[in-house]
This record gives sequence, structure tokens and C-alpha cells, in this order.
Amino acid sequence: MKSALITGSGKKRVGWHIAQALAGRGYRLGIHYRSSEKEALDTCDDFKRRGIEAVPFQADLADESAVRAMIAGFLERFGEIDVLVNAAAIWERKPLEAVTASDVRRHFDANALGTFLCCQHAGLAMVKQKEGGCIVNIGDWAEVRPYLDYAAYCPSKGAVSTMTRSLAVELGTRNPNVRVNCILPGPVMLPPDLPEEERREAINATLVKREGSPEHVALAALHFVENDFVTGVCLPVDGGRSIYAP
Repeated sequence: MKSALITGSGKKRVGWHIAQALAGRGYRLGIHYRSSEKEALDTCDDFKRRGIEAVPFQADLADESAVRAMIAGFLERFGEIDVLVNAAAIWERKPLEAVTASDVRRHFDANALGTFLCCQHAGLAMVKQKEGGCIVNIGDWAEVRPYLDYAAYCPSKGAVSTMTRSLAVELGTRNPNVRVNCILPGPVMLPPDLPEEERREAINATLVKREGSPEHVALAALHFVENDFVTGVCLPVDGGRSIYAP
């Protein structure tokens, strides 16, 4: 039975929905969290009640020793790591005048460095496996058309696309069965407190004229996991927003 580690999957956000999709394919799950212990334990309990093996893993992903320990713990529990999904992220809205160096470092630590360390240590473990493995990163469509007031967040997510291509080469040349891809979500989980006018603007800026859902991202993740002839790809799942400028 295959196993998958999904970062940032304790809370009911995109990672949680991807975990649900992988569970439906029979995967054993590692549910990562940083500080949301209760939510992660509740998520694991829910999976277990459904007969799905799910284990919580706590780690600050910007701490290399913590990432090493998490991957080692996962391998000790499941024996191998077939899929890694990097869904953990932070984002903070702040006008440029108020952005500090600390804000930028915090976003890069969580979104870029954390993704890199997980890819590096899980990927090198996959290299040693005959069947390799699949890594799916979560970027953001806004790397090409950045949102206003997210000057710390957008660059940290933009790094994920370049990282995906680089690590697809690094890992694939070591073991051709290791693949690395990236999803660039659009408006798939708008904040519940987003003003209605901004919500309408986001929806009208898509070609499909509707808000997406985390399930759309989960479907893209399953595509990358199951199509073994795709690697180094960054796929917008954005309703056409990245190509449309109304």
C-alpha cells in the first residue's frame, strides 16, 4: 500500500482536501502540521474511523533538523514515501510601506525554504526507492500577475515554480522514476471575510466566471501522481485567470 505525506494538511484547507483525494486512492497518510495540533489529530481520527491509516507529524518546515526528523519518522512508520505534497503556506496582506525584512524572511522561510527542504529530503529518499516517487508543490497563479499588497508573499511563492523545475532535474537525473510538478491555484478558496466586491472581482476575472474549489486542486494533484510521463510542469488551476485580463 502506498503512502503520502501532505504538509499543511491538518486544517481544512487545500492540503486537507488533497489528503482526502489520496485517501480515496488507498494511500496511507502523513498529516503534517506546525501549530494546529488539535486540528491535525482530529483529521487523523476522522481518517482512522474510515479505515484509513493516518499519522500526524509536527514540524517547523523552516527548520532543517525538524524536516529531517519528520521524513525519517515517516519512513520509519511507512517504510517508503511514494508521494509528497507541499501545501503548507502562509500569506499576509500588508501595504508595501509596512512590509519589513522580517515579513519577507518569514514568508520565504515558510513558503520557499520549507518547500525546498521537504523536496530535498523526501526527494533524496525517493531516489533510493526503485519505484521512485512523486512530489507535488503548491505555488500560486499570481506569480505572473501579483496581487496588490502581497509584496512579501508573491515572491516567496514565485520561487516554488523555479524550484520545481530545478528539483525535477536534480532528482530525475538520479532516479528517472522521481517526478516533481507544481500546481498554481487561482481563486479556489477565497477568504470567508473577503469583502463581497473583491469576491465578485476575483470571480469575474476568470474565464469560467465562477470560484474554484480545493477539489479542483486535488484533481490536479491526482493527475500529477498518476500520470508518470509528466515532470517539471507548473499547471495553473485558475479558471483561466492567468491568461485573461478583463
